[in-house]
Amino acid sequence: MASSSQASGQARQGLQAVPNLAFRRLRGQRSAGEFAAAVRKAAREIGEQVSCDARYIGRVEAGEIRCPNYAYERVFLHMFPGLTLTDLGFTARERVRGGQVARRRGPEPAHPCCPFDIDSDIDEESDVLRRAFMTSGTTTVAAASLGLGLGLVPNQRRVGEAEVNAVEEAVRRIRLLDDRHGADGLYRQAAQPLRAAYALLDAGTAARRSTADRLHSGAGELAISVGWLAHDSGRFDDARSHYAEALATARVAGDGALEAHAFCNTSFLARDAGRYREAVRSAQAGQRAAHRLASARLLSLLSLREAGGWAGMGDRGACEKSLVRAHGYFDRGAADADPEWMSFFGEPELEALQAQCWSALGEWSRAARHARRAASLQDRRFTRNLALYRAELALNLAHAGAPAEAARAGQQVLDLLEEVRSTRIQSMLSDTARVLRGQRGAGDVGVFLDRVGEAGRGV
Repeated sequence: MASSSQASGQARQGLQAVPNLAFRRLRGQRSAGEFAAAVRKAAREIGEQVSCDARYIGRVEAGEIRCPNYAYERVFLHMFPGLTLTDLGFTARERVRGGQVARRRGPEPAHPCCPFDIDSDIDEESDVLRRAFMTSGTTTVAAASLGLGLGLVPNQRRVGEAEVNAVEEAVRRIRLLDDRHGADGLYRQAAQPLRAAYALLDAGTAARRSTADRLHSGAGELAISVGWLAHDSGRFDDARSHYAEALATARVAGDGALEAHAFCNTSFLARDAGRYREAVRSAQAGQRAAHRLASARLLSLLSLREAGGWAGMGDRGACEKSLVRAHGYFDRGAADADPEWMSFFGEPELEALQAQCWSALGEWSRAARHARRAASLQDRRFTRNLALYRAELALNLAHAGAPAEAARAGQQVLDLLEEVRSTRIQSMLSDTARVLRGQRGAGDVGVFLDRVGEAGRGV
């Protein structure tokens, strides 16, 4: 039987993936759907959130996923204590990354169009996605998408699993890269797979209704992901356009989950743009769409979006009612119906969104308590959110009259900006510096102000 490392080598050469027989044996007599349900249950036991289904299990067993992402890794090791990734039939993460490093030392970069080497940040499915783009024969699949460097492909056959899987994987890649690097360096590149996805929709050649439905959902989610990159990098008009595109796609496809997601992000954008009544109305529309989905966590997030709008309007009573409702939904816990994109929404984000509400209401000390808790709870691997929460903490502390502590938190953010590019975070640091400018002699404030100035000149 071929080893996992052999399978990896074959995948890199574009050959047939080697089935993961070890993982198949662990499934035993359970169906792929039953085993996926067991994976989701195990995830909830350890506070993880994965959207595992029978299709994912099938791809693992087929050898298409050589190494699971971190969330799945923790879940699998929890399910099978004492076993390693290799025992489960996967390729060890360091071997996957080592092979990618070796490839990058060659004469040409793996992805010359992309500001990041995407394979180095994604632990699964990259070779499968590349082959799907390379072998697809659909209308204008511009698989220069995500910097894969492939040209337009003529219309030779209908849209099938390979193309839909590629669109869905593009969404996952963008989200993970944003988690690690922030939006600023990604937005322009991410627009390429979005154009390819909508070209597939325009072709209207999906073989089955189920494939067409997945393509609509995937394209809509991709529009939201690209919209978020525009949003976080300060391109509000672009973000508004992408979110509207996703909402239109949801309405055409009758996809309530996509509609709720589009309204959720539209509400967030409206709040950031100072359109607080629109933020409230969008969040309420999202809740109406989400009530059909049996996801309490989604309703919790939408209630928090509504609270942010009320806070921006200065309506403390309505804000507090929305926060109470958000906590009630959140306390019901995660569920199988929770959308995959909500993997970011745990206790740290709950605390951070509350901090934003209290800061909008001018209650800086209360906001700082929530922001400090968000930063302390955040997984250190998600660099972008960690930097964001600490930036919020620094700004709240500065307004609350704790300049030395604000400066220390701000310097921690500056340390992370070597890895993260986010206009939102840089703007928050600039705001913090403005508040602290008259207190240069307090603690590390002077050092912080100098570093902010240097960072600004380097942008």
